[in-house]
Amino acid sequence: MKQTLETPKAAAAESLSWIKFAPATFVGLWATGFIGGKLGLPYAEPLTFLLIRFVAVLLILAPIALLMKAPWPARRVDYAHTAVAGLLLHAGYLGGVFSAIHHGMSAGVVSLIVGLQPVLTAVLAAAWFKDKVTRIQWIGLTLGFIGVALVVSGKSNLGQADATAYALALLALLSITFGTLYQKRFCPNLNLLSGTVIQFSACALLYLVLAPNLETMQVQWTGQFIFALAWLVIVLSIASIMLLYLLIRHGAATRVTSLFYMVPPVTAVMAWLIFGESLTGWALVGMAICGLGVLLVVRQPKD
Repeated sequence: MKQTLETPKAAAAESLSWIKFAPATFVGLWATGFIGGKLGLPYAEPLTFLLIRFVAVLLILAPIALLMKAPWPARRVDYAHTAVAGLLLHAGYLGGVFSAIHHGMSAGVVSLIVGLQPVLTAVLAAAWFKDKVTRIQWIGLTLGFIGVALVVSGKSNLGQADATAYALALLALLSITFGTLYQKRFCPNLNLLSGTVIQFSACALLYLVLAPNLETMQVQWTGQFIFALAWLVIVLSIASIMLLYLLIRHGAATRVTSLFYMVPPVTAVMAWLIFGESLTGWALVGMAICGLGVLLVVRQPKD
């Protein structure tokens, strides 16, 4: 009888065992976003690039959601909350990052600005969700930001960035921060298939208005652009976003967003391997500090 009573608990624990490997997988996938953007942006303007990406995601996910009979929100307000979260997490964040780079800001500087997200999220989550942020976690958050600064300082310059670029980078930071918190607060039971379809539909509709009015919408359909688009659609917009949603659902907001500290270091290594970008000793030190900072934040507190 004892074995029978413990079986459901054991099964539940086993079903969530993948969570242990999910953070590292997410960081690796998310870091490829800057690489994919760098590969594709020379051949399309940022909003046009993202509009194509959003539509491509919908063409893949919408039929899957219908065939699998994914549940849809029962109330109109749930549709609205899901759409708002999507506009923040996708349209605002990606549009800000890609457009900032388009306006002359280096990817490293954008990474540094967006790297403020864990600190900002921790402050807001403590007030909004009453997430408890311990002293050790605050130390970890601070170390993470210092590590990010060291990683990008040796390989980035201000480029030709103007005030517009900085405003767009700030938009990206605020969008990903509030999007993460908003989704945790208002969309706790978001279905991964139907919810993603709703979110990307909202983003596509917004960019369908913005792109024709702000850009020429000219695209060079080179092999490199097609590869970058396919990678960003399948790996970033589908696989990593769904993984992020699962992490948000199963972890405190502060612990989940601290993972973003590891993205610039991983991106730096990828850029070094793929594009031959420099990787200084200080960058290596920064990576180690980032790892320590994230470890302090995500470690489970003792009872």
